[in-house]
Amino acid sequence: MLITPQEALKIVLSAVKPLKAVRRALRASCGWVLAQDLRADRDQPPADRSAMDGYAVRSADLKELPARLHLVGEIPAGSASRPRVRPGTCALVLTGANIPPGADAVVMQEHTAEGARAGTPAIGEHVTFTEPVSRGENIRRRGEEARRGDVLLKKGTALGPLQIGVAAGIGKARVLVHARPRVRVLVTGQEVRRTGDPVAAHQLRDSNGPALVAALELAGSPGATRRIVPDDLGQIAQTIRSAAREADVIVITGGVSVGKYDLVPSALEKVGARFGFHGVNMKPGRPQLYFTLRARGGRRTHIFGLPGNPMSVMTGFHEFVLPALRRLSGLPEASCRPNMRLPLAARIRSKGRRAWFAPARLVRTEWGMVAEVIGTHGSADIIAASAADGAAAIPAGVRELQEGALVDFRPWRAIP
Repeated sequence: MLITPQEALKIVLSAVKPLKAVRRALRASCGWVLAQDLRADRDQPPADRSAMDGYAVRSADLKELPARLHLVGEIPAGSASRPRVRPGTCALVLTGANIPPGADAVVMQEHTAEGARAGTPAIGEHVTFTEPVSRGENIRRRGEEARRGDVLLKKGTALGPLQIGVAAGIGKARVLVHARPRVRVLVTGQEVRRTGDPVAAHQLRDSNGPALVAALELAGSPGATRRIVPDDLGQIAQTIRSAAREADVIVITGGVSVGKYDLVPSALEKVGARFGFHGVNMKPGRPQLYFTLRARGGRRTHIFGLPGNPMSVMTGFHEFVLPALRRLSGLPEASCRPNMRLPLAARIRSKGRRAWFAPARLVRTEWGMVAEVIGTHGSADIIAASAADGAAAIPAGVRELQEGALVDFRPWRAIP
């Protein structure tokens, strides 16, 4: 019995748990997912600091303008100098410098007579102020961004450039992150040849394997290996056993339907894999399957079988394999399937019997981004699929959608 795509994804995510935590150098952790909360090691900022280049003053000294104050010191960023600002005095402070004792505001250099002339008085001279200032103005207060012990980055956060910056700012040279899944790609079929090999009219070159390896690299799982396996029950079963010894995920293309040479389901039974599902009410990709296999030590290998047509492969990968990879990497379930809600560029029609993942390109208009469904010659049409930015998810039972109707859009590549 066919299940819905939503039910299939639920089965996958209920079986997938984040991989063990490993400690990595922060500089090599971009793209990895935190396995721990990161907390502030001190107040942020750790002291009252100047938000700009200017003069630290007592705001009460600028009630009557113009005001002339005696310059008693200079504090660059990073300086430990603490000249006290007393009534009638001021101190030059640079952006990021600590506010000296006695001061309660910073005046922009441009709001002084000297600053208007692009001059900087020497220490001991006077500065003439021409604009009023409020108490606390242009000061970043101690702890206004975070207090010591506050959680700055939560467990399950993917580390990008800004998150790396936060971690560096609290002194984390090494961080605890979830391991990344190891993936093996198996391409089945007597007719399949390696990419560079000559082919006869009854044969085809492997395009699914390279496409999946590339998709895996974009998904943060580099180093995936691929192997072509002929339509032989024993060889398929042995290859699955061998791959499961070292892989967290096995992705198999072809051989998953019900024909005479669709041997993958039987091979999975032969190696003792546990059934998850086989058959999803969707197009393309109805025959796809999901099994799990226990390895030594209790480790579980997740096995996905995708129909051999390229669009079925890409659809199944992004609907089921990618969410599993993201969950294994430590992301929360809610973040495991990328999705955008976009209007359709034009009216579309569907037979409505199955959920339809229609290849679509993104088009920028003066009103924003829209999804334009691409015409194809079937699920084997990889040339048409190569023009797609992703798939528009049309629910089962929907026979027609008008221009502008909102649909879920699954991105298949980074959106420029």
